[in-house]
Amino acid sequence: MPELPEVENARQVVEKALDRTISGVDDTDEYVCRPHHPGEIDQALKGGRLVAAHRRGKTMWCDTVTADGDEGPHLGIHLGMGGRIFVTGPTGDASSLYAGGDPHVGGMPKKPGERPDKPEWDRVTITFDDGGALRLFDKRRLGRVHLEPAVEALGPDAAEITRDEFRARVGKGIVAIKAKLLDQSVLAGVGNLLADETLWQAKLRPSRPAGELSTDELDDLRRVLRRATRAAIAQGGVHTGEVIPYRKKDATCPRCGAPMERGVVGGRTTWWCSAEQSD
Repeated sequence: MPELPEVENARQVVEKALDRTISGVDDTDEYVCRPHHPGEIDQALKGGRLVAAHRRGKTMWCDTVTADGDEGPHLGIHLGMGGRIFVTGPTGDASSLYAGGDPHVGGMPKKPGERPDKPEWDRVTITFDDGGALRLFDKRRLGRVHLEPAVEALGPDAAEITRDEFRARVGKGIVAIKAKLLDQSVLAGVGNLLADETLWQAKLRPSRPAGELSTDELDDLRRVLRRATRAAIAQGGVHTGEVIPYRKKDATCPRCGAPMERGVVGGRTTWWCSAEQSD
């Protein structure tokens, strides 16, 4: 699944589509647009505008206004396993093509602004009266576009959670610290790779009970998480993390040279340094 950095990159691309009049929505894919019937999203958005793009954790949505200027429905956009957002500007040429999401999964192009010639993988397209468009490109067809997405069950955003919130939400209980980081109701946005990267940087054993961490360890973990998240956003995704290339058989820790270990924590495949994350 996409993690916070990929979704934030996509959100920044969606901002290129703001304040442009919507001339129509191709919402004929009933699976991607569930539970809506074909034409329902088109009817709700046509003539209106996207006016703000938001994100909490891995969840992204847009505020809209209607053609009359009234508040419109919220539009949820989910990238799925390997979806990408492509936005073309008013000219519609290559110089105005923007892409957001993870370019290294799902057979996607490797260049950030490159769009593959696979129109059948454009699952939902929002066209604008200036000739540009916003497209959800998704080879696996696991993304989703729908109205009024639910965000109430999500915890605070992992990139914005305060020190006191982090201590209260993460630092208690007997659940493994990695499982706590992955729980989207505790804090939103951390996925498997970002959790491994953060715990490796913090030199914490992934299976250590969250309630055993001291206040200083929790504060350091939060700082490391924020730093790792900012770096992944800036560099294009969680795949750019320092330890991510070493999450494989016979690899050694890039920091100390000790063997990397593999196991399952919180139901997810987990890698850690056998020396520095052993306590």
